[in-house]
Amino acid sequence: MYFFAKSLHLVGMVSWMAGMFYLVRLMVYHAEALTKPEPEKGILCRQYNLMEWKVYRIILVPAVLITWSFGTMLLVLQPAWWQQGWMHVKLLLLVLLSAYTHYTKSHIRWLEQGSVRYNHMFYRVLNEVPTLFLVAIVMLAVYKSGIHYGYLAAGMAGFTGLIGYGLWRANSKGK
Repeated sequence: MYFFAKSLHLVGMVSWMAGMFYLVRLMVYHAEALTKPEPEKGILCRQYNLMEWKVYRIILVPAVLITWSFGTMLLVLQPAWWQQGWMHVKLLLLVLLSAYTHYTKSHIRWLEQGSVRYNHMFYRVLNEVPTLFLVAIVMLAVYKSGIHYGYLAAGMAGFTGLIGYGLWRANSKGK
């Protein structure tokens, strides 16, 4: 039963991450479309909004439910994990990632209304947030109690810096 739960937990997690990357990438394009003249703006915005809602409802919501359901099953099958610090940190990150996922729903609504609260660069930055969660959560799941939190924090800070540098370079070149 453990390997069944672990397999479906991983499938859910991969789907969740794929959905997050795709959804926010669509938001980048949607924000760019808001700057176009009509009728191009209207056509593109309607299409992006339709795609955003489909990704959210058809991919993300089921993926989050699968990840949490089978992750909970793993905790029932491995009750000693409840006592381990790495699991507490992983669960905290998963709660934050769940909140982030829910937060993207408000952006779908704002973009749907044609709100220009944020430009495409904001969404490019927002698109990198799941990457940071992914790296930290995977490191915790792989290393478990062997994790060195100082190295994890330093590695995440360095990785965040690299992502920031890449975004800055892309923006400075006008991409």
